[in-house]
Amino acid sequence: MIVRNDDHNTFDHVARTLARFIPGVTLPRGYEIANTIHSSGKAIVYSGHQEPAEHYWEQLKDAGLTMAPLQRD
Repeated sequence: MIVRNDDHNTFDHVARTLARFIPGVTLPRGYEIANTIHSSGKAIVYSGHQEPAEHYWEQLKDAGLTMAPLQRD
């Protein structure tokens, strides 16, 4: 699952949203991922089974993050 860079979300919002919804992502890790998104234009934030990925994707999208379409394996 990929989050893309955008011009309307702050680092703080991205980091806190990732830490809130993605299992195993701490706030410091959320900031690391937010930095990757900012510098690279996107970052993989979750890789795993389809059902939880769909759930996390919806949560992040509903929180305002810019999501790439889910890819099905």
